[in-house]
Amino acid sequence: MVPPMSFTAWRFATPWIVLGVLLTGCASGPQRTAGRDGPAANPPTDLARVPDAQPQVEPIRPGGPNKPYDVLGRSYVPITRDGPFTERGLASWYGRAFHGRRTASGEIYNMYAMTAAHPTLPIPSYARVRNPANGREVVVRINDRGPFHSGRIVDLSYTAALKLDLLRGVGAVELERITFDDIRTGAWRRDVKGDVLAAAPAPAPVPAPAPLIEPVVATLPAVEVAAAPPLAAASEPVADAPPARAFTTPARGFWVQLGAFKQRGGAESFQQRVATEFDWLAPLLAVFSDAAMFRLQAGPYPNRDDARVAAERIRSGLQLVPVIVERR
Repeated sequence: MVPPMSFTAWRFATPWIVLGVLLTGCASGPQRTAGRDGPAANPPTDLARVPDAQPQVEPIRPGGPNKPYDVLGRSYVPITRDGPFTERGLASWYGRAFHGRRTASGEIYNMYAMTAAHPTLPIPSYARVRNPANGREVVVRINDRGPFHSGRIVDLSYTAALKLDLLRGVGAVELERITFDDIRTGAWRRDVKGDVLAAAPAPAPVPAPAPLIEPVVATLPAVEVAAAPPLAAASEPVADAPPARAFTTPARGFWVQLGAFKQRGGAESFQQRVATEFDWLAPLLAVFSDAAMFRLQAGPYPNRDDARVAAERIRSGLQLVPVIVERR
């Protein structure tokens, strides 16, 4: 993994060249000459139809791109906890000069993907960016650091800027981080007009054939918390374990069910025990009230293969047989 200063420090220490227009930036940074950045000579067609980033719960770890760093004499302390975050300011974008290079996250920058750079938001995380001048919105994945110009709050990929109609230069935007709860409940989704939250769909039953895909009731009957598989005892509660929550409208996608309980307290107690023992799983856990049962599930995962990998890891670590549930 490449640390935040690998290339982003010098990248954002210079002003942007956007479509041949020189934008003034930090006085201490060297000036770029026209043509070093901007769109490719032959960009792909239909970039306006590229789907937004699809948020999923990705654990936030300290260190790496989330450790404190200094750029141009200023210190930055990235956020390392899940939580709401809103900001207003200027957005810029970066293109072909960095296409194919590593971002602060260690991922390869793709100017045609829906990504963005932010000085302090957790890497990785997801954010909604809105252009108030035209009402357009996009959802991007934060995987890089920058920009480091006064007043600028986010650097967009070429495609994200195109969809917001910001390719002509720096423009005002409103940014809102999408939290884990937003992802779990599907509250981050909007209707086609982009101004009303879409109602989350009702859970759908899962067809059976694969080994881990079985009818939930048949595989995991209602049990009290005492019937849950034993975990290693913890001498003290972990302060960072997320509080138990119960939702009735889970987000669409694939969920891995760890157990079903008659009492909400049983599901919440088991959630806390699992979160204490397995920190990688903690931010993915949620309790759902469904058909007079309280179900402890982890997710959502964007596809069945990712859910199956997680289910195998849970099976090995907890010595139980999880169930994959698809919610449409």
